[in-house]
Amino acid sequence: MSPLRVGVIGLGEVAQVIHLPLLESLPELYELAAVCDLSPTLLDVVGRRYGVERRYDDFQKLARDQTLDCVLVLNNDEYHCDAVTAALGQSLHVLVEKPMCLSPREAERIVAARDASGCVVMVGYMRRFAPAFTAAKEQLTKLGRVNYVRVHDVIGRNQLLIDQTAHVLRPHDLPAAALADRHERGRRLVREALGDVPDVLGGTYRLLCGLGSHDLSAMRELLGRPRGVAAARQWRDGQFVVALFEYDDHLAVYETGVDEQLRFDAHIEVYGETTSMRIQYDTPYVRHLPTVLMFEESNGDAYTRSVVRPHLKDPYTHELEAFHASVTAGVPVRTTPEDFVQDLELFTEIIRLAHHTQKGAERC
Repeated sequence: MSPLRVGVIGLGEVAQVIHLPLLESLPELYELAAVCDLSPTLLDVVGRRYGVERRYDDFQKLARDQTLDCVLVLNNDEYHCDAVTAALGQSLHVLVEKPMCLSPREAERIVAARDASGCVVMVGYMRRFAPAFTAAKEQLTKLGRVNYVRVHDVIGRNQLLIDQTAHVLRPHDLPAAALADRHERGRRLVREALGDVPDVLGGTYRLLCGLGSHDLSAMRELLGRPRGVAAARQWRDGQFVVALFEYDDHLAVYETGVDEQLRFDAHIEVYGETTSMRIQYDTPYVRHLPTVLMFEESNGDAYTRSVVRPHLKDPYTHELEAFHASVTAGVPVRTTPEDFVQDLELFTEIIRLAHHTQKGAERC
């Protein structure tokens, strides 16, 4: 079987550190055939580095490249919807990095375009493809009754870790008008999603759409969708968030934030009656740092701790393999646009409760 001819839209940090090297390492599955970015510098440097002749400064132009089979949408969140629908309009399959989009209206556009094209759309929730996460799903029923769940994601800025391990080209040749359009588009889409809320809550929403989408997506696949959000607070200008989710017979706490520490602490911990299970993630920007599965168990007088490392293959590779299988063999997509919409709904509910709590505090 011939490899899929792929175009990459957006040549920034995640493309340079993760996707482009991975595509190069999977020649039996993918051929990097075209690249797209607003930066002439990135187009030139990346194009030469990977030997790609077809280089575009507009994703609409790339989508019309009739030699392509699929695209990876890795550009700024504000333009994900337009890039995805442009590709689907040309019958190209799409893997789009999270967040798929920023508003429910955009999600509806993507679903409609996918259905009209008959193409595959997969959302890039790579943590759900980690072997340790898959193993946790298989082991969950052995815990018995779930008493409590903790979803934790407090990390240092990505760049702090990336600058120690990789060289990323961050050009300064983007047009001023494009930067202004991105800022205004982002504000408009957040307002469309949330209505009239303070700017700080708009920043909280963007944090949830970015970092939080990994956490809540994995929580939903592991435990099911919660019945609702019982409480939510934000602080530090929206860059730290805590939320409490209601399940039928237990609660799950979610805590997230970004600081200046050189560490990455992201995990989901499920507490049973005699056994707890923890999925521990490390930074995805250093390849092959394994996601591990930890158990703590009491059995009679004994208390044991164990760590399982199912595989060293990184989640992004598993994700690209799954996308290829969906496109070429019709394997059902796990991380669908409809699946992503459930996260948008949870984000909106978190913001609504945080706004209500903030207004109540102001009145006191």
